Amino acid sequence: MAKLFMFEKPLGMRDTLPSLYEAKKQVKNTMTSEINQWGYQFMETPTLEYYETVGDASAILDQQLFKLLDQQGHTLVLRPDMTAPIARVAASSLVDDGYPRRLAYSANVFRAQQNEAGRPAEFEQIGVECIGDRSISADAEMIALMVSLLKEVGLSTFTIAIGHVGFLEKVFLDIVGNTERAAILRRYLYEKNYVGYREHVKSLSLSSIDKKRLLTILTLRGDASRIQLAKEVLDGDAGKKAIEELEQLWTMLEAYGVEDFVKVDFNIVSHMSYYTGIVFEAYAGNIGFPIGNGGRYDQLFQKFNRDKSATGFGIHLDRLLEAKEIKKLTVPIHGVLFSQERKEEAISFARLKRKDGARVVLQDISGVENLDACTGSFNEVTFFLGMARKENGS
Repeated sequence: MAKLFMFEKPLGMRDTLPSLYEAKKQVKNTMTSEINQWGYQFMETPTLEYYETVGDASAILDQQLFKLLDQQGHTLVLRPDMTAPIARVAASSLVDDGYPRRLAYSANVFRAQQNEAGRPAEFEQIGVECIGDRSISADAEMIALMVSLLKEVGLSTFTIAIGHVGFLEKVFLDIVGNTERAAILRRYLYEKNYVGYREHVKSLSLSSIDKKRLLTILTLRGDASRIQLAKEVLDGDAGKKAIEELEQLWTMLEAYGVEDFVKVDFNIVSHMSYYTGIVFEAYAGNIGFPIGNGGRYDQLFQKFNRDKSATGFGIHLDRLLEAKEIKKLTVPIHGVLFSQERKEEAISFARLKRKDGARVVLQDISGVENLDACTGSFNEVTFFLGMARKENGS
């Protein structure tokens, strides 16, 4: 009798079959090379981290953390993101190495799911962190690098939406008066429930002028002219600094020549609570979620007793492949089937082919159950059987 869960996987977990693995590896190699070209250095962190440090510093909700106990009774977590672990390293092992530091990673992260709704509990990200640079130039570099990466992997159509955490934070507090009421408005925007947002604004006990200001926020999505329009929402200095930073950012993006791939969106509300300034999200194809996101986080290092500003981004590899409509990649493999009488010839032949860069499988004919199925899995086949040599390229 078969075990109940013999072929099942834990909730949100996925298998990556060889064809998809090859496609992912090709995309990852391209992006890794480009990131290196921009002067970023790759590093790795442990899969397990302490809950009281990285788990607490992470912006991921507590119920989404995979927790376990070590033999000393300490609570550990499977890393839910890469920004917090890299901040831990930068605040300790690299603290005396000088700043700014440009670090990069390619790693799996883990976030527990409550139900099977298409969201993975384990997924791979590739990303960068620029630590110790407070300038808007660093934010512009993040967006320009993301554009470069998406272009390098052949993504034909994509958009990077840029916003600012400080704008909504200041304007909402200025109009509705407290964080609880502001949080309700942010929730509507986070869920992209613009109809609900409008109805909620209409129900508030506010002046017609303030209601108009709140409703105008929904129109602040588009080209650079939206930055100027955003000034109409301001009353005094609330949100002014955010506008100035976005104006400066846009001039930098023009200098990079990437403005055609970018749009302004003052409606962006990130689930990553440690963002403090400019934020951005990348969208492509018919994917309902961002394929990448990032932003400035100038307060995260305080949790590691350091005062460092930083900005960075991560790209979700599986969503990127989905946007590119890549489901698999077949790699040419040369099959060499041999009998025991000619094994030396077959091994020598395979060795030469591998030196030429070919992928070669050596297969003893006595271990083959179905010859047609076996040879059908190769792009090209060479036989070393009996006393004669026969070649069949297919």
